Amino acid sequence: MAQTAANRSFIAVIGDEDTVTGLLLAGTGHLTEDKKKNFLVVDNKSSVDDIEAAFDDFTATRKDIAVLLINQHIAEKIRYKLDAYTNAFPAVLEIPSKDHPYDPEKDSVLRRVRRLFGE
Repeated sequence: MAQTAANRSFIAVIGDEDTVTGLLLAGTGHLTEDKKKNFLVVDNKSSVDDIEAAFDDFTATRKDIAVLLINQHIAEKIRYKLDAYTNAFPAVLEIPSKDHPYDPEKDSVLRRVRRLFGE
């Protein structure tokens, strides 16, 4: 079945408190009728299982998410899931955080693009 973006209108976020707060202040927050949030704040008490569950929820279960933003240092904790993810929707983008700069060498999407172009 072909994927479509027709009903996908929200951005989901998995990030540290500063990143999620900034994006919520920018208006990305959403609560479904059954009280499901489109964001996960990850701190030092968050388990890898919690991060994986949110990633699976945002990418497989929820059909209203168009883009998933994830802090790159958090993506490293579930790198195998990001490397295995190949769907067009939602698009998964790794972003920097205040305390962790972006490293293009770790980004799954950029590595895939480099392989396509034989680099």
